[in-house]
Amino acid sequence: MSIQVHEVHTLRQLKQFIDFPYQLYHKHPCWVPPIRMDEINTLRKDKNPAFEHCQARYWLAKRENKIVGRVAGIINQKYLDTWGKKYLRFGWIDFEDDLAISQSLMAVVEQWATELGMEAVHGPLGFTDLDYEGMLVEGFLELGTLAAIYNHPYYPNHLESLGYKKDIDWVEFEIRPPREIPERMDRIANVAMRRLHLHVLRARHKKQLLSYVPQIFEMIDEAYQHLYGVVPLTPTQVSYYTKMYFGFIKPDYVSIILDEHGKLAAFGITMPSLSKALQKCRGKLLPFGFIHLLKAMKKNDTADLYLVGVRPSLQGKGINAIMIREINKIYARHNIQKVESNPELETNRNVQGQWKYYEHRQHKRRRCYIKKLI
Repeated sequence: MSIQVHEVHTLRQLKQFIDFPYQLYHKHPCWVPPIRMDEINTLRKDKNPAFEHCQARYWLAKRENKIVGRVAGIINQKYLDTWGKKYLRFGWIDFEDDLAISQSLMAVVEQWATELGMEAVHGPLGFTDLDYEGMLVEGFLELGTLAAIYNHPYYPNHLESLGYKKDIDWVEFEIRPPREIPERMDRIANVAMRRLHLHVLRARHKKQLLSYVPQIFEMIDEAYQHLYGVVPLTPTQVSYYTKMYFGFIKPDYVSIILDEHGKLAAFGITMPSLSKALQKCRGKLLPFGFIHLLKAMKKNDTADLYLVGVRPSLQGKGINAIMIREINKIYARHNIQKVESNPELETNRNVQGQWKYYEHRQHKRRRCYIKKLI
C-alpha cells in the first residue's frame, strides 16, 4: 500500500508524533524512552524558546491510516548566521523497515529545504546542541542513555540508500572508574591546582550549585563554540534549560573548580543512570513513574557523564586532570562501577585522551548525515 505523509498541525497530532517511537520500540531491551513531558515542551512552539530564531515542521507517515514513521525539519537561523552554511536540519526521525517510508519522509524534508533555498539537509540534529543528535551506527546491542538517541540497525542503511553520507561522528565509551585515583593523573592535578591557584567547590545544596549555573552556560558557549553545529544560547534558552535539567541534578554529582577570584574555571556534570528507570516507567513521570527515577538516583552502580567544560584559556594546562580526578572521587564515594561517557565528537581528542588512565571500551558510534541538494 502507498505511503501518505501528513504534516502535524494540532496538539493531538503532535502527541501522536511523540508517541510513535514508544510503539515502534515497545519492550525493546536497549531503547530508553525519553521523558514525555520534555519531548512535548521541546517540540511545542509556545514552550521552547528556540522558536525565537527557529522554524520547525513535523510530519507523520501513514499506511492504511496507521502511523509508520515520523520526521522533523528544522531551520535554525542562528546556525545559518554563525556558520554561514545554508543547511536545514532533520531530527526526531523514526520509521518501520520499509524504504518507501523513509524515502517519503525525507522527500518532504528535502522539498521544504529546496523551497527555502537551502543547499543541504543534515542530521539527526535538534534545535540546539543540548538536544538529541546523531544516528546510532554502532552499538545496537548496548543499553541506551537518557542523553542520546537509540535506533534500529536498519536506519543508517535507509539514509545511505537515499544518498546521505557521513558528515561527522560522535563516539561513546563505557568506562570502569578505579577505586583509587591513577597516580599520574593525581600528580598532574596537584601541580595544576598549585600553579593555577585553583580550588574545588563542595556544593552541598542545590541552591549553592544554582548560583553557578549562569557561569556554566557562559562556559558552554565559550568552550563549545568551535564544535560541530553549535550556536550560542539566548538568555531565555538558558533559563529554559536551567529549569529542565538543573531541577533534578544532584549537587553531590557535580564538580565545580574555581579560580583564585571565585570564578568558574571548569565544571563536570554527571548523574546516576536513569536508563532502566525510564524503561520501567516508559518515560512517564506521573502518576508513579517518578518513583522509579527517585530509586535510581539513590541506589545505582552506573552513572552517566553529561557535560564537562573548561575555560578555554586554561585548557591544556592540567585542569582536565583535575576535573576527571574530582569526578572519579564522586564515583568512588557512590560505589559507581560503570560510566557512560555519552557522545563525544570523534575529533575531540582532548576529552578522549582522559580515558587512557582507565579501563574503557569504545562501544557506540553515532553519525550526522548530510545530503547536498545543489
